[in-house]
Amino acid sequence: MSLDWLIIGGGIHGVHIAARLIGEAKVDPTTIRVVDPGERLLDRWLTCTATTGMTHLRSPAVHNIDVRPLSLLQYAGKRRSRKPGLFMGRYKRPRLTLFNDHCEKVITDYGLDALHVRARVVSCTVGPDRVVATLSSGEEVTAANTVLALGGGEQPVWPSWAPRDHPRVSHVFASDFSGWPVSTESVIVVGAGISAVQVALRLVEEGHNVHMVSRHGLREHRFDSDSGWLGPKLMTRFEFERDVDRRREMISEARHKGSIPPDVRRSLNHAIRTGRAHWHVGEVERLDAKGDAVSLRITSGVEVLSQRVLLATGFTAQRPGGR
Repeated sequence: MSLDWLIIGGGIHGVHIAARLIGEAKVDPTTIRVVDPGERLLDRWLTCTATTGMTHLRSPAVHNIDVRPLSLLQYAGKRRSRKPGLFMGRYKRPRLTLFNDHCEKVITDYGLDALHVRARVVSCTVGPDRVVATLSSGEEVTAANTVLALGGGEQPVWPSWAPRDHPRVSHVFASDFSGWPVSTESVIVVGAGISAVQVALRLVEEGHNVHMVSRHGLREHRFDSDSGWLGPKLMTRFEFERDVDRRREMISEARHKGSIPPDVRRSLNHAIRTGRAHWHVGEVERLDAKGDAVSLRITSGVEVLSQRVLLATGFTAQRPGGR
């Protein structure tokens, strides 16, 4: 197969790039393919956000996968008056269900499902004017332009103390995650970022007794990076930087890792005040299995006992080639 554009990764960024090539650059869709192993485009996004119990996105409505920034607001249209709660706060953060419905409309409008190749790229050879990619199906794809839109969706961070084969220890972002409690339990959630807190709040809502364990206290930031990155205030220096490794460092430094927005913090504080959630700060020193229970000993001297440990410790951002 010979293409103009090969996009590796069918998540939020890969789908947006495909829509932008077609809707803005007017690239012929037949010359584009999006390679992703999921059953559908955005598969990992849909699975991971459903697991956390997210209700609204952290980012404002203008951050959507269509070409036009106002597309999501226009899509909501008259429903905004009939369905309060579609957007939250002055930045109009969209409800997850609305955002996902809009994503499906974008995929349909640009015919992106027809461009989805359900496979993995197992190797790439970069030539002077083309890239040859070998797929897990054995097929070779030649492309004049190749975009890596891999994200970290398949690279959850496992702490060194956490066993990968214990039936009561799971990472919520593991591709084979099946550790959600089906009956009322005591659950330890490890992590302090927005995903960890959302998981804890979902567990609280479902009636579980929740203990949160984290290496640091709560870090509050409205967004996961400064809003100045939306315009010239912070983007100008980035655009003038030609060293790609330094660009990657700038992106990493700009992120507010392990932080949560004010509304999520308020919800967690309420759960703690009412005794439905408990907060423990410290490094985990060891994990012990005690019959049907699991205990974590942390550096503060506290031992936390529960029936299940759910890791919400985020993703690694390793790129192909290890940097």
